[in-house]
Parts: sequence; C-alpha cells; structure tokens
Amino acid sequence: MEIRQVNCKRALSSSSLPGLDYSLNPYRGCQHNCAYCYVPNVLRIDRNTWGRFVDARINIPFVLSKELRNKKPGVIGISTVTDPYQPIEEKFKLTRYCLEQLVKCNFRVCIQTKSKLILRDMDLISRLSDAEIMFSIGTLDDDERKKLEPNSSSINDRLYAMKKFSDKAIKTTVFFGPVYPTIKVEDVEEIVDTFFENGAKEIMVDKFNLKPGIFENIKKYNIANFERVKNQSYFKEILKEMEKFGKKRKIKIVSAF
Repeated sequence: MEIRQVNCKRALSSSSLPGLDYSLNPYRGCQHNCAYCYVPNVLRIDRNTWGRFVDARINIPFVLSKELRNKKPGVIGISTVTDPYQPIEEKFKLTRYCLEQLVKCNFRVCIQTKSKLILRDMDLISRLSDAEIMFSIGTLDDDERKKLEPNSSSINDRLYAMKKFSDKAIKTTVFFGPVYPTIKVEDVEEIVDTFFENGAKEIMVDKFNLKPGIFENIKKYNIANFERVKNQSYFKEILKEMEKFGKKRKIKIVSAF
C-alpha cells in the first residue's frame, strides 16, 4: 500500500448527490478495496491500482476552516468518493480534524462509512447540531463481506457502532447496498429487523452500479447467484419486500435506483 501525503487547493466541492450540498473527501483512494467500487470509473483511475494507494490531503482541515467562513450553510457529505474512516484515518486523523472545524459552524453533516473507527469521534459528532451517520451494509453474511470488502470492518462491528450512535440520539441510517445477489426474498424480514434492532431510522436500498469493468471484477470472487447483479427484477423484488417490512417496523425505506 502506497501512502502519499499531498496538499489540496479545495476542501469542499459541490455535490449533485440527493440531499447533499457539498462533499468533503479527506483522502483520495481507499484501503477498503471493495470489488464493486465505481469510484475508479468516476475519477478515471486504473482499476488495477485501486486499493493499492491512498493520497492523504494533509492540509484539508486548514483549507476547510477558511472555506467555511464564506460558504452558504448546507449539508456536507463526508465522504463521497472514499471512506473517511478507512484504516489510514487512525494515523492521520484528517476526518477528525475536519470535524473539529465543522463543530464551530452551522453546517449539517452526513457521514457514510463501513468502519467502526467512527466511534472514536463520537465526542465531536455528538456536538454537531444536525448529524446523520450512514452505515453501508450490503449483506449480513460476513464471509461474503470478506470477499468483496476485504479491508472494511465486519458487519457486526458496523451494527455495534450504529447502535452506539443511535443510543446517543444521533440519527443513524443504513445504506443497504449494493444488495448482495445471495440475498433471498425470505431473508429480507430478518435484515430489516436486524437494522431496526441496531438503531436504524431509515434504510436506503441500492443495486450494483455496473460501470465498465465492475462486473468482470466481481466475477472473480465466486459469489453465489452472481448473475443476479444484472437482474433488475430481482432488485425490485427485494425493494418491494423491504418496503413491506419497513412499514411494519415503521422504518422509512428509500430507493437509490
């Protein structure tokens, strides 16, 4: 893994993602190395190099502090093209230093992660006036998670972290995506119940984003029912079941596709 320390000229970028006004990415590249990640396509990075490098934007907290003085208040997504709590964050603490700047301003924050490391920053996140923590979980089967998300936190660790934030009255949601093709319709009730019991207030459901090269990349890992990643009717059926049991549990279900 090549770790490079770089400087950035800008901290906040305009975001076109629903519900977000800005994006904040302390790192470029991601150690989680998820097989289905579409970021290499977005950033035009060779997929063969993805997961093998990370650029740490070491000056981003200072750049952010200056930008916040002049930016119109809005929702900041941390992060949108990398995980803000990938393992390197334990050393560099760039996400934490950025949060220290954000607690001084009236900006809403939405943090998306697959890492239990976020628990370290509960002290700062609890001081934000309006924060949302979104945990990405595409399966409850940790053996499958290890294949496609090799360097991320275990599913149980994510659920534990989500429950801790929920117990602190911080809004917690699940990005249930991409939905692993091994999931059966009859599994959905257990999945919704598990998310509910661990504090989820909302579940966003998404399918695999099959940008060029992703299908071929996932295929190498011998995931059962793999061909379903191309089956639109399969994902719609899963979404329908999610909505059914979400209504039962009074959890909002949102489709991302």
